[in-house]
Amino acid sequence: MKKLLLTTLLAFSTLAISVSAKNLKVVAAYGNKEKIFQEFTKETGIKVEFLDLSSGEVLSRIQAEGGKPSADVWFGGGIDSFIAAKDKGLLEKYESKNNIEFISPEYRDKDGYWSGISLVLVGFMTNDELLKEKNLPSPKTWKDLTNPLYKDEVMMANPAISGTNYAMVNGLIQGMGEENAWVYFKSLNENVPFLAKRGGEPPKKVASGEFALAIIPMSGEFISMEGKYPVTTIYPEDMVPWVPAGMAIFKNAENLNEAKAFIDWALSKKGQEFIRDQDPRMMVRNDVEIPKSVKTINKNKLIKIDIDALGEDREKILKRWNDQFGNKAQ
Repeated sequence: MKKLLLTTLLAFSTLAISVSAKNLKVVAAYGNKEKIFQEFTKETGIKVEFLDLSSGEVLSRIQAEGGKPSADVWFGGGIDSFIAAKDKGLLEKYESKNNIEFISPEYRDKDGYWSGISLVLVGFMTNDELLKEKNLPSPKTWKDLTNPLYKDEVMMANPAISGTNYAMVNGLIQGMGEENAWVYFKSLNENVPFLAKRGGEPPKKVASGEFALAIIPMSGEFISMEGKYPVTTIYPEDMVPWVPAGMAIFKNAENLNEAKAFIDWALSKKGQEFIRDQDPRMMVRNDVEIPKSVKTINKNKLIKIDIDALGEDREKILKRWNDQFGNKAQ
């Protein structure tokens, strides 16, 4: 982790030499982010420099920077890390008028330190050729993933790094009850050979035929793999964990005005529709149509989650996870 932080800091230091004050520096974990930033530049003239980092990595990095952030905006990733960053005084308060007028309070911070962009739903991906070859059933529920037939065939990312997989862990705790969930995680762990470093790694490993199934973020980036690889994406029939993908400005951001312009654009109707079309998901604005690829979800299966608990319980949950399953982390 220290090596990763140093490499990231050096990368941004190099960028700082070459960019002007009108450039925006972003740490991002979002599908098709290059096109999203290109459209923002086209609309505003503000150029974007970005690094691809998962939410857990971002949280560790900004804490290490000690109040002098090397980026201006945090775009994408599980909201638990944003809540933790707010609590540590690492985010800048900014209330976009779009946020207040069009976005439900459950998708934004009541104090104005972060906003959701879209909803990340958690589901499964299977490699259909491997299931057939190994005579394995297709999973329908979370309990199905504990079937001994799936020994060493289930891929998931480390919840300490991946916001999506932390959302899964916290969501199932809220949905099943705490102790029942930890009994479940112990059984699930029997079928997981190791924990991947990024939320996007499991679907790619399933698509390439390395594993039969994975726990994945059900976003357009991965759902669209169905047309390119022998894979199927599945919404669990019993309960669906979810979390807002977050967005925030870092405290002491160098390019504050440009950062505010990006937040306003990303929460505008036009910006939300463009972002949706690059990586189809349910967006947080109430006047933006849900993309066809996610309309098959039964909304009644979405776990009724306490958003605040995602952040408040993060350290406690991840400590228990690491104590029990940390040996599986890469």
